[in-house]
Amino acid sequence: MTFPERFSGLPEYAFPRLRTLLDAQAPGGPVVHMTIGEPRHAMPDFVGAVIAENLDGFGKYPPNEGTPELRSAISAWIARRYGVEADPDTQVIALNGTREGLFNAAVALCPEQVRGQKPVVLIPNPFYQVYAVAALAMGAEPVFVPATAETGFLPDFSALPKDILNRTAIAYLCSPSNPQGAVASREDWAEIIALAEKHDFQIFADECYAEIYRDVPPPGAVEVAAEGGADPERVVIFHSLSKRSNLPGLRSGFAAGGPESIARMKQLRTYAGAPLPQPLQRVAERAWADEAHVEASRALYQEKFAIADAMFDGVPGYQPPQAGFFLWLPVADGEAAALKLWTETGVRVLPGAYFAREVDGHNPGKGYIRVALVAAKTETEAALRTIRRTLYG
Repeated sequence: MTFPERFSGLPEYAFPRLRTLLDAQAPGGPVVHMTIGEPRHAMPDFVGAVIAENLDGFGKYPPNEGTPELRSAISAWIARRYGVEADPDTQVIALNGTREGLFNAAVALCPEQVRGQKPVVLIPNPFYQVYAVAALAMGAEPVFVPATAETGFLPDFSALPKDILNRTAIAYLCSPSNPQGAVASREDWAEIIALAEKHDFQIFADECYAEIYRDVPPPGAVEVAAEGGADPERVVIFHSLSKRSNLPGLRSGFAAGGPESIARMKQLRTYAGAPLPQPLQRVAERAWADEAHVEASRALYQEKFAIADAMFDGVPGYQPPQAGFFLWLPVADGEAAALKLWTETGVRVLPGAYFAREVDGHNPGKGYIRVALVAAKTETEAALRTIRRTLYG
C-alpha cells in the first residue's frame, strides 16, 4: 500500500500534542480548562424553539449552498455590519463551519500554476492550522510569514521577495487574529489589498472573531476592498456563528466574495459538500438577524478583558488583546510553562509553539502560551490569578 507524502511533514495537531505533554502527569489542583476556543456563554434563547418548529426539515435533504432565507439574512448582516451589498444569490454561500470553508475555498480557487510556476499560499505564523493543510492539499508551497510583536502580531506580506509574491495564489489573514488578538486596521487591509491587486492573488479573510471586541468594531476586508474599488473577486471573507453567537455545535458559517469565486465554491460543494441540516439553517437565519444576544455576550468578554489587563499589568511583554477571546501570554518557554501550570495548579493552557511552524530555526510561538477566556467571569478571574502567581510571581 502506497500513501501520499504531501501531509507527511505535518506536526501532530495541537490538542493531541497537549495530551502527550500533560496527561502522563497528575494535575496539581482542580482541573481548569483554558485551552480550546469553545464559547461557554449562553447561546441565544430562541435556538430550541426554532429547531422544534422545523423538525420536519430533518427528513429532507438541505440545500447545499444554504436556504434562500439564510443567504438573505447573511447578506443583510453584511450590509448592516460593513455597508456592502452582497447579492445573496451569487455572492454568499453557507458553510458547515468556517474550517470547512477555509479548506474548500483553496480547493475551489487555488490554480495549479501561477505564472507557470508552483503556486504559493501565504500564511501568518502563528496561524489556524487548516490554512497549511489546505495549501498542501493543493500542491502549493506554504510560506509562513512571521506575525510577531515586532510586526504588531500581523504578517508583513509586503516584506516578502518579489519572486514569492509573483507566485502567490492565496493569502490567508485572520483578523482579529487567532491566537494573538490583533486587529488589522483599515490601513492594514488597504495595504494588503493593494499588494494583492499588484501581484494578482486572492485574500482569504478569516474574520470569525470579528464580533468580539473591546469598543470599536474591527474593520472588515470586504468594506475596505469596496471603498478602494478592488476587483470584486480579490477578497473572500469567512464568518461563523460559533464565536459570534456562542453556537460552536451548530457548525454554521458563511463565505462571501465575488460571483465567480462563489460560483466555483458552489460547484465544488455540489459534488463534495456537507450541507447544514435545514432546521439548523433556520436557527442560523435567526441568529444573523439578531444582535441583542451578540451584544450581551460581547459585554461579558469586555469584563474579562478588563480583568486580564489588571491581572497582568506590569508583566514584561504583556499586550492586551484588541479582540477575540484569547490571551497570548509571554513566557520563557511555552511547553515548560504549560507543564508547570498543570502539575502545580491544574490549570490547562496551550503552548504557543503548537500554533506555529519553525522557520529558519525559529518558532515564533515558542515564547508564549494561549489562554482562552471562555469560562464564566469568576472562574476566569480565579484561573488568571493562578497563572499570574505561578508564572510571574
